[in-house]
Amino acid sequence: MTHKAGFVNIIGNPNVGKSTLMNALVGEKLSIITPKAQTTRHRILGIVNDEEHQIVFSDTPGILKPAYELQSSMMDFVKSAFEDADILIYMVEIGEKELKNEAFFNKIIHSEIPVILLLNKIDKSSQEDVEEKIKYWREKVPNAEVFVISALERFNVAAVFNKIKELLPEGPPFYPKDQLTDKPERFFVNEKIREKILIHYKKEIPYSVEVETEEFIEEENIVRIRSVIMVERETQKGIIIGHKGSAIKRVGAEARKDLEKFFMKKVFIELYVKVNKNWRSDKTQLKRFGYNQK
Repeated sequence: MTHKAGFVNIIGNPNVGKSTLMNALVGEKLSIITPKAQTTRHRILGIVNDEEHQIVFSDTPGILKPAYELQSSMMDFVKSAFEDADILIYMVEIGEKELKNEAFFNKIIHSEIPVILLLNKIDKSSQEDVEEKIKYWREKVPNAEVFVISALERFNVAAVFNKIKELLPEGPPFYPKDQLTDKPERFFVNEKIREKILIHYKKEIPYSVEVETEEFIEEENIVRIRSVIMVERETQKGIIIGHKGSAIKRVGAEARKDLEKFFMKKVFIELYVKVNKNWRSDKTQLKRFGYNQK
């Protein structure tokens, strides 16, 4: 029996549905999802195994022109996704014309590995519009196989999954067969808290926040967590905490509910807020938070 294994890396502009697709393909909620752009900051692997296949899916930050050091680091994760991919998934949505970064777009159209172009959110368009867009993208990226999907409704996701299995190269697994991701538990705690901040706070606040879990103790029936929410300015600290602590309590309560589903046991969570000035532009701080891996 031959075994196939490979890296299937998902790239595209911010907010096209990459994280929704990754979670649908993996069958687990690994990537956080919010309506805001730049939700994904890291490159997150989700591993799917059966007897004959290991597919290492990779969700990446949305492609943008970096404005500060954190965004430069996010684009480094995208570059690495081009380097080790066995199959590239280029995701676009109805109404979109091209990637916000021309260099990345050129890499796609000159790719020597298989490219699958997914036209997402088709449930929001007419049949005529969809057909027109398929024609447009076939001309624009002639080396790609085009699929229309709705990642949110899981429409046509199974067909994409079967195509990926067909295109995978032969080879042994890269990770143990029972492994789901490359990230530790603390990473998912941080991301779940950050997801709630992205949902409940406006303007610059969510983008100025980083979360660090200082304590993660897993007991038989409960996980005890202590996490710190970092902000860049004192005024942001007050906004995160809210009147009499109401805002931070809501974040903690919603994160706890989701984490109990994720860990399948009770979760006790304590949240604190600290000011960490200009962490988004500080290379040392970014390295500490898992960015700037060079």
